[in-house]
Amino acid sequence: MEEEQKEKKLRKLENFHDKNYKLLLLIPLIILIFSFIYMASFYSVNNDIIRKDISLKGGTSVTINGNINAEELEQALSGKLEEMNTRKIYDLITREQIAIIIETTSSGDYVKQVLEDYLGYKLTEQNSSFEFTGSTLSENFYKQLLIAILIAFFFMAVVVFIIFKTPLPSVAVIISAFADILMTLVVVNLLGIKVSSAGIIAFLMLIGYSVDTDILLTTRMLKRNEGSLNERLFGAFKTGVTMTLTSLFAAVFALIVVKSFSSTLTQIFTILSIGLSFDLLNTWVTNASILKWYMEKKK
Repeated sequence: MEEEQKEKKLRKLENFHDKNYKLLLLIPLIILIFSFIYMASFYSVNNDIIRKDISLKGGTSVTINGNINAEELEQALSGKLEEMNTRKIYDLITREQIAIIIETTSSGDYVKQVLEDYLGYKLTEQNSSFEFTGSTLSENFYKQLLIAILIAFFFMAVVVFIIFKTPLPSVAVIISAFADILMTLVVVNLLGIKVSSAGIIAFLMLIGYSVDTDILLTTRMLKRNEGSLNERLFGAFKTGVTMTLTSLFAAVFALIVVKSFSSTLTQIFTILSIGLSFDLLNTWVTNASILKWYMEKKK
């Protein structure tokens, strides 16, 4: 009886997917169109595709030890320091604040003087640390990271074409991976996240995470003959979703753990969590629907 019920549920799912898989393509298509429109608007306003932090724009980062009230500090210095933002650092075990990070585009000497006037004591190597990044160096570094992403994406596309040797399935894999990155970028901008060099590296990592399930799906659909088309699709779905959800849960758990004491790791795991969520949509709706359409046309 249990096997019969499972077969009935599977048949219902197959019938639903056979009738609606082309219609389901509208969901990622609408999101993709919105993403292009939003990014075009964002670029026209900001003259860039992301909001950059001081590691990519240049400026001063100051870490001051102690339990300093971030809200009062921001209110007192918001008119004196340019583009200032603060982050608290907590002890992982006790959860007590142990330091505060102040980031601003103002020069290092001026920042030190302003902070000392506010705090009422001198900042030394024992109670603080200063990091200054020049705007030219940061801009060059930013361009190099973008070039690295483009090169990685290009070689990924080449490898995909070499593996499958058919244009449409290969293009479907590339579109899915590109959509993961673009949609993630849109959410990051909507959340107002200032992307650091670590964030750019997270996007680079996302290329690998995005393409592995697409390759799994395409390989099962094109290069294997056992079972029906739907059986191969659902078999790949079980394996691929397990892979993606495992990575997603690990990234979310890591994000919860590191959120209070590492802004760098927080940004990496935030971007990966968003990207892996979109990967579920783009692999199992976008890519799967395109492949099924292609295979049915090819018969």
